[in-house]
Amino acid sequence: MSGATESGVNLPALLARAGQRLLDARDAAEVLEAKHLAEAALHYAKVTQAANETHADCLRIITRAEMRMADEIDRGQASGEVHHHGKVQTSDLKPATYDDLGIDKRRVGEWREIRDAGESVVENAITKALDEGRAPTKADIYAAAKELRAVDASERREARIEKIAEISRGNGELSTAIRYPIIYADPPWRYENPPIGSTSRAIENHYPTMSLEEICDLPVGELATDDALLYLWATAPKLAECMQVIDAWGFTYRTNIVWDKEKIGMGYHARNQHEILLIAKRGEIPPPPPGTQPASIHREARGEHSAKPVFYYEMIEAAYPQLPKIELFSRSPRAGWGAWGNQAEAA
Repeated sequence: MSGATESGVNLPALLARAGQRLLDARDAAEVLEAKHLAEAALHYAKVTQAANETHADCLRIITRAEMRMADEIDRGQASGEVHHHGKVQTSDLKPATYDDLGIDKRRVGEWREIRDAGESVVENAITKALDEGRAPTKADIYAAAKELRAVDASERREARIEKIAEISRGNGELSTAIRYPIIYADPPWRYENPPIGSTSRAIENHYPTMSLEEICDLPVGELATDDALLYLWATAPKLAECMQVIDAWGFTYRTNIVWDKEKIGMGYHARNQHEILLIAKRGEIPPPPPGTQPASIHREARGEHSAKPVFYYEMIEAAYPQLPKIELFSRSPRAGWGAWGNQAEAA
């Protein structure tokens, strides 16, 4: 690159300053400063019709800064420093809005796309433009990132479909040939709103879900003996629907036990930290002996997705050691219990 441009701006020096500023950046504000310097260099490169490679050097710094910004924003949100109303914590610990820092919130999604695509995709887009004898543009890089996202989404969908198919193989009808006085169930609820968080944690990635109607239609009333207890897991958003299931299966709600998972999770109106084990009965099955009832809250850290603590199996076994038991929607059958579900052979 040559020295000072016709506009009086020393383009090589400005570009070097932008690159060094990005290397030295300690927080979001300083990363943005480097980005703005590189954007100024790109502007002068366009005005002076600088070499295509100079445009490429400007874009490399700009995109690296945007990738850093995506990391800074995500890190701030994870630590609570970037709030939902758009505040970013700067190095002086005074919250500044996106507007204060010159951030267009609509661009943050593009920065994340570029970050997730990786530097190799950025470099390939730049190289492609140079090979075609033209100056690379930000549009080239964004298009390459979007194309990769589309390909990844297609591959993820195929992988998800295959996983669901694999989980679903061996499904059988719920047999009522054997009747049980103790029924333990953790239905695979279908949520109308997508879970907050990464789509890779979507429930359907782990097992096929069922609608409320499908769950209610299961012949659990025929599976249960005339005198029986139902232990039914409910998440906070599905509590009302669980009450409908209890009624459809022929039981009457009695009480509940709360599982405190120790660590707070996500949620729309409240950040959930618990699940509820509803206890319902039919007929005249007696409660546990006086003095042996468990506490209404059990605290234990969560394990694998949807897996419930062994504590609850042991609690039920201690209360009714003589009675046959079945777990519905079982993923890992327990010795001595009947089991039915997508990952358990039909009872």
